[in-house]
Amino acid sequence: MSPTSYALGLDYGTNSVRCLIIDAQSGQEAASAVALYEHGQQGIVSNPKIPDLARQHPEDYLKGAVASVKKALILAAENNTQFHPDQILGIGIDATGSTPMPIDKNGNSLVRQPQFADEPAAMAWLWKDHTASEEAQKLTAAASVDKPEYLEKCGGNYSSEWFWAKLWRCAQSNPEVVAAAYSWIEISDWIPAILTGKEQNPVRNICAAGHKALYNTDWGGYPDEAFLAAQHPELARIRRSLDNAIVQPIHEPAGHLSPSWASKLGLKPGTPIATGALDAHMGAVGCGIKQGTMVKIMGTSTCDIIVAPQIQELPFIPGLCGIVSESVLPGHHGLEAGQSAVGDLFGWWVDNILGDSAHTHASLTDEAILLKPGETGLLALDWNNGNRCLLCDPQLTGLILGQTIQTRPSEIYRALIEATAFGARMILEQMARHGIPVNKVIACGGLAEQNPMLMQIYADITHCEILISGSNQTCALGGVIAGSVVGGIYPDIMTAQSHLTSTKSMSYKPNQASMIVYDCLFNLYRQLHDSFGAQSNPNPSMHGVMKELLLIRQKERI
Repeated sequence: MSPTSYALGLDYGTNSVRCLIIDAQSGQEAASAVALYEHGQQGIVSNPKIPDLARQHPEDYLKGAVASVKKALILAAENNTQFHPDQILGIGIDATGSTPMPIDKNGNSLVRQPQFADEPAAMAWLWKDHTASEEAQKLTAAASVDKPEYLEKCGGNYSSEWFWAKLWRCAQSNPEVVAAAYSWIEISDWIPAILTGKEQNPVRNICAAGHKALYNTDWGGYPDEAFLAAQHPELARIRRSLDNAIVQPIHEPAGHLSPSWASKLGLKPGTPIATGALDAHMGAVGCGIKQGTMVKIMGTSTCDIIVAPQIQELPFIPGLCGIVSESVLPGHHGLEAGQSAVGDLFGWWVDNILGDSAHTHASLTDEAILLKPGETGLLALDWNNGNRCLLCDPQLTGLILGQTIQTRPSEIYRALIEATAFGARMILEQMARHGIPVNKVIACGGLAEQNPMLMQIYADITHCEILISGSNQTCALGGVIAGSVVGGIYPDIMTAQSHLTSTKSMSYKPNQASMIVYDCLFNLYRQLHDSFGAQSNPNPSMHGVMKELLLIRQKERI
């Protein structure tokens, strides 16, 4: 391997795109750069009358690629005068998901058509768009009768965050958009297709296809056309556009950088580009995931990734987001879980509720860290953006219990952090109950890097030592790893991981005294969790309360 071989990763997040260039031999960062999305608020197109709507403008992705790559190339040359863009031998790409988008027969976004230029339904439906909750429930109900095997691969419930539910919602609310679409595509597939000039014949990644669109070789690929037709004819029509789709894992190339895009980016034409993936799964690769390790990608939401050898037959695990072959590592099942609101939950309290310069994340943390476990007398449910796992119910909402006249903002801030940690423990315990033990947790993302108090609370509540990824850009690093493999720098993903991933020297170990108190609080959290969230709870259930509140809200906002 040449000492001057580099690989590049592009990480498309919720608010920006990041470019990372790594010296593939030393593992040292050559440069990184970020480009913010231009449209909407922090890159998200929303509608105050439809709180669950969240879209993104596809042109932001393309402009972001140019801006971030060019910035990174300039910085790499400034940091090393011997660097040249031609030394970048491979590119890997990840994006949020499920973030699907309607496209025409040429693979172009419909927003390029004048009649849809400003139409949110023609844009990318961001992962956090929950407008399709009714359609997701109907898909779940239909599959439970006709195709129960579908639900066994996605934890028992199809989510409003996912591909077919969003397509169906669009067919209901904006039929003219769906009628104009030849197909729909995940952003993690569209961007590699654009960069390789394969817009009319894009490669689809097994990660998004399997976890979000019910793709599985056990039933011949995407869901049965007749099953989809029984829900809505447009679902069946779009399904036919996927009949000949090539679906691959990240260690296989999606194509090669086209001359036109090479010119725009300042890179070498023909550079191999890896098949895309969802950001969290690529982040798990960038953390060095292997059997027995859970990677927690902690940001606006969290995603928990585990792998198990393909030779191991896995049971049905209720409440997971999916079990998909090779969605993370070759030769392994990829298991996904997570929580819909974590960083977003803390941001809601600080920005939306407090909303003043006197209360910041830093100031609230400084106060909250002085509190002992249980001292606040508060207990919260972390469902302000619904429950992704284990209840898989986007219509659940948040709760803070135990407030008094003396309750302070910092106490609620700490209670919200504790609530997300309790939710994380629910996931870990569910894994263990079904024969998937976790003996190591590696955390990454902004929260893991920036808030030691939060990480210590997580360690105390989950009873797990938590390590922090050596890279603060693990999703982009996962792209680098995939790029290094398709570029011929390393023979396989695991070898590249062994050279390019690490953890920091410090870790967060559980505190025995805190664990005792948190175990008591966790038992109470579980009672709230089951009372408000579980439909088959043997105790008096509050399952319908949150849904009734949403119905009242919906009626009054019309």
